[in-house]
Amino acid sequence: MDEQPIFELGTDGPTVIVAGIDGSPTSLRAAAYATGLARRQGSRLLFAYVAPLPALPGFAAGYVGPLEEGYQQIADELRQEVAEAAAARGVDARFVVRRGDAYLELTRVAEEEQADALVVGASMQAGHKLVGSLAGRLVRAGRWPVTVVP
Repeated sequence: MDEQPIFELGTDGPTVIVAGIDGSPTSLRAAAYATGLARRQGSRLLFAYVAPLPALPGFAAGYVGPLEEGYQQIADELRQEVAEAAAARGVDARFVVRRGDAYLELTRVAEEEQADALVVGASMQAGHKLVGSLAGRLVRAGRWPVTVVP
């Protein structure tokens, strides 16, 4: 009779989790969930904030500076908030900021970090029920397990 390998507790879960955050209530709940999951699984955790690009290519130069400052302020606040939460729970976490389309940037981060799982908050925008949300796009990509936190 062949011996079966013994199951090793804690080695079959994700080793790298990417959590997409943007400061919305659902993304902050996703960050908390991802932190707990990383703690329980012994995973590394990467928080990713994707700041959008201005929608209009000819966007008035006078508005770009204040927008950039606003995005930087959001990033700084999120960095501090998630760093404190992760440290309080003993989780190895990093924070990155990207610019552009949230779907494209989160998938790039996940590929670069060789992520095993993604965690995002559910969209709070009514139109996304018809058109599709970031979470829906990530799930349809079928490249990683995606947890969508309400």
